[in-house]
Amino acid sequence: MVGMIHIHEIDDEARWLAVQAKDRRYDGIFVTGVHSTGIYCRPSCPARLPLRKNVKFYAKPADAEEAGLRACKRCSPNTQSAEEACVLAAIAAIQRQGAMTLDQLADLTGYSPTHFQRLFKRTVGLSPASFARALREERVRDALETGASVTEALYEAGYSAPSRFYADIKGRLGMQASDWANGGEGRRVHWSVIDTSLGSMLVAATEKGVCCLSFEEGEAELRARFPKADIIEAGGDFKALFDQVVAAVEEPSSDNSHIPLDVKGTAFQQRCWNALREIPAGETRSYGEQAAMLGNPKASRAVGSANGANNIAVLIPCHRVVPASGGVGGYAYGPEIKAELLKREGGGLL
Repeated sequence: MVGMIHIHEIDDEARWLAVQAKDRRYDGIFVTGVHSTGIYCRPSCPARLPLRKNVKFYAKPADAEEAGLRACKRCSPNTQSAEEACVLAAIAAIQRQGAMTLDQLADLTGYSPTHFQRLFKRTVGLSPASFARALREERVRDALETGASVTEALYEAGYSAPSRFYADIKGRLGMQASDWANGGEGRRVHWSVIDTSLGSMLVAATEKGVCCLSFEEGEAELRARFPKADIIEAGGDFKALFDQVVAAVEEPSSDNSHIPLDVKGTAFQQRCWNALREIPAGETRSYGEQAAMLGNPKASRAVGSANGANNIAVLIPCHRVVPASGGVGGYAYGPEIKAELLKREGGGLL
């Protein structure tokens, strides 16, 4: 479900991060058993943080009680609050009816529009309007992946016209909806191999932006990545764009948000890639921390897979994700390039 979190989608590292942050979005998703005190709590419990070695996570209160723990009297993890019930009712209504106004949701729940907006966003991680948009976009993706035509998918998802869908996704990472259905067939990809201080760099772009940036690869690898595209060696029209890409690689700590990208991935992959672009230069995240950055975090392994599917090195900085245990970790183009990128960004470290 878009915007919600499910127990099977997160691992213990992500759960512990949620407990440390006292993240209310995880309330009702699992409970924290503290075996040194014999109690279990909500993730958002305001009590003092327990030692990690004393903590075990349970899917529901009954599981914790079966293990001999009792409910915390401070956060009452075995009862559903009125606020939680209202948010769940609103989610169910949006799923049935589509987007609803704040006034409609306020009438449904009994809260003022402003208060309910804050409550919903705190619990789900999205505003009610953003949740409804994300739900519709996910339904479009699911319909296209089952073979529906673009027009059918848009109308089945509740869009009154294709223009509304394109207005919703304007400015986001990703190709147009039609590219889901035909695998990018007919797209023109212009490419060049350029020498950099990090080695030979392949850069490719469509008329919309950069679609590939990799190291020690050439035309054969590009064709393998985009088997249905029209692959063309780049001419002078792309020189300015490619010069910007080279500058970003040589100085990865600089702001490269002005460089246009054209990427295709699942909704989850694109959320991961957007989260990567939010990590400041000079900082790193673990896979669990990256999962916690997402409005709907998945397991660390799923995050790692999404990072591995990233075709655009540096500009979508998957090199900023490192193992929680320390060290540089894996990288598609070798740990030496990853370490050098981190060093240039000031993250040095590892």
